[in-house]
Amino acid sequence: PPYEKRERREYGTGENKPPYEKRERREYGTGENKPPYEKRERRGRAENAQRPPSYDMGRLREIAKRRQEVGKRRGRNDKENKSDGTTRLNRFIANAGVCSRREADDLILAGKIKVNGVIVSEMGYKVRQGDKIEYGGKPLKREKLVYVLLNKPKDHITTVYDPEGRKTVMNLIREACEERIFPVGRLDRNTTGLLLFTNDGELAEKLMHPSNRIKKEYKVILDRTLTPEDELLLMAGVELEDGKSQFDKLYRTIEDNTVVVELHSGKNRIVRRMFEHLNYEVIGLDRVGYAGLDKKSVQRGEWRYLTEKEVINLKFF
Repeated sequence: PPYEKRERREYGTGENKPPYEKRERREYGTGENKPPYEKRERRGRAENAQRPPSYDMGRLREIAKRRQEVGKRRGRNDKENKSDGTTRLNRFIANAGVCSRREADDLILAGKIKVNGVIVSEMGYKVRQGDKIEYGGKPLKREKLVYVLLNKPKDHITTVYDPEGRKTVMNLIREACEERIFPVGRLDRNTTGLLLFTNDGELAEKLMHPSNRIKKEYKVILDRTLTPEDELLLMAGVELEDGKSQFDKLYRTIEDNTVVVELHSGKNRIVRRMFEHLNYEVIGLDRVGYAGLDKKSVQRGEWRYLTEKEVINLKFF
């Protein structure tokens, strides 16, 4: 019979079945002398029991310590920005586009910097607005900060000047600005993809320092399909001549011989060396992501300026 004509069966059986609200309520557990919840004995963890892998106090302490260090650095910068108008000399030199802050310290120690006509070799020296700072007999002034993203093609080396006359990445961005900008990090001659340029020495130093663990993403074309066993090895870490290295993430693509990897290591040619260690030949290597930036809207060999939002994200990355 159709559903609506079927005989409706009552839940349960028995003519004398009491309604639900009149049934005897059963207490949890048994026994008249059952102690209340708060007086029950608390059972401890078994001696051979192990904590779950996610509960790693050492790792949590490491993360907390790193966040504390980042907070202190940001606090120092904020304090300096809110000071009485003074700026550290090495920071002024870096913002003038001469070099990084670390290299500026070397120039100061070498006695190559003058402030108001007097050589200054004191570390941590601060200058005020209106002071005359000179390097090599020429006055320095704070440049406009410029941030340029290039989609690097092959056969260009990452250097400001090449004595052998080879093509450099500087040839590709020579019309970007009048300020002296320099590449942040480097890509080897046959590697393509995202390369950042700036005259902001403080930001460049932050992005390149290994302690900040800046993420880089690469598209890798191999000579053959990556096996599951080798994928596990690359994620666990392979032992190279300069120590153990591993990928943070590895994605397979719809192309059999192509994978996308993510890592934070800044070692030279690290992606190529890791695959070559497992007897793979890297046919193509393209950096598609760096510190949260991507090159989706930039054609190979072209460049663009970073947006204000991208610059802010980099400084607080």
